[in-house]
Amino acid sequence: MIDAAIVGLGWWGKTLVESAQGSDAIRFVGAATRTVSPEVKSFADTHKLRLAESFEALLADPKIDAVVLATPHSLHAQQVIAAAGRGKHVFCEKPFTLTKKDADAAVAAARKAGVTLGLGYNRRFHPEMAKLRERIRSGGLGAIMHVEATMTFPNALLLKPTQWRAHRSETPCGGLTPMGVHAVDAMIDLCGAIDRVFCQSFRRAVEIDADDTTSILFRMKDGMSGYLGTMTATGPGFSFQVFGSKGWVRLEGMTHVAGASSEERRMRLFGACKFQPAKGEAEVWQAAREDVGRASLEAFARAAEGGPAYLIPVEQMIHGTAVTEAIVRSASSGKLENVA
Repeated sequence: MIDAAIVGLGWWGKTLVESAQGSDAIRFVGAATRTVSPEVKSFADTHKLRLAESFEALLADPKIDAVVLATPHSLHAQQVIAAAGRGKHVFCEKPFTLTKKDADAAVAAARKAGVTLGLGYNRRFHPEMAKLRERIRSGGLGAIMHVEATMTFPNALLLKPTQWRAHRSETPCGGLTPMGVHAVDAMIDLCGAIDRVFCQSFRRAVEIDADDTTSILFRMKDGMSGYLGTMTATGPGFSFQVFGSKGWVRLEGMTHVAGASSEERRMRLFGACKFQPAKGEAEVWQAAREDVGRASLEAFARAAEGGPAYLIPVEQMIHGTAVTEAIVRSASSGKLENVA
């Protein structure tokens, strides 16, 4: 059993704590957050979390084996480095960092300290993604030609200018960092390294100074193409589709809508699924209900205790960050950008 501390008790930090309830691999025993409101105190009491005065105080606690970071993106690298330096295993919410330079430094710190590094691309752990991964690798879809995803939610319509997610520096390209990076990670997982990207991103409907409509083209090193669209000011939805010479698979579902119940945020990410072969009848089914937050946390905990390696290799954590950085660069330059 890994004794962990949550860093950041916003709506997603709370969701991670709720995901781990009853786990035989990881339990949350401590917490640190920037604003300790009565609601935070009540949540900590309910879940038996020791509220530390600061992140540094958590790192000094010998009873804490690992920290789970649900903090602003710009803080991730320095927090990973600090935690690794104190011998703590680190689970970091996505996106890992905002620059490849920071990702390299964070991974180097974890390697030097010999600690396990986990990353919150929890959709990798859903059974439907595992089935799709196996279908592709076994040749069931034939030669992969194209992969595309659309991810939408209305959350930016509710943001206030004072909230950190409303700042361009934390959420460049609108829906890219809060949700689109899940699809980028899936493309890397299923199709390999991404070679170059082109992005257009702009604001159409939200009042805050942030983009709400973003579209991205990809070309993978192995030759297939990709597309990702994110919108932060419309109805919620998720669609991920892979096209091969033997047919295509489409997975549909939901995104994390602000204000939704914890159960919905944890269990309803995937819904309708379809396989349409190049010849023959389509197969249609409903995805299993799976708490992928819990699955990713438990995989991290077992890796930290010497079990199977975490599903996402650190090299892919770094590459995913490099892709995100290239996307932001393309949106600014208006040009096709190579991934570093």
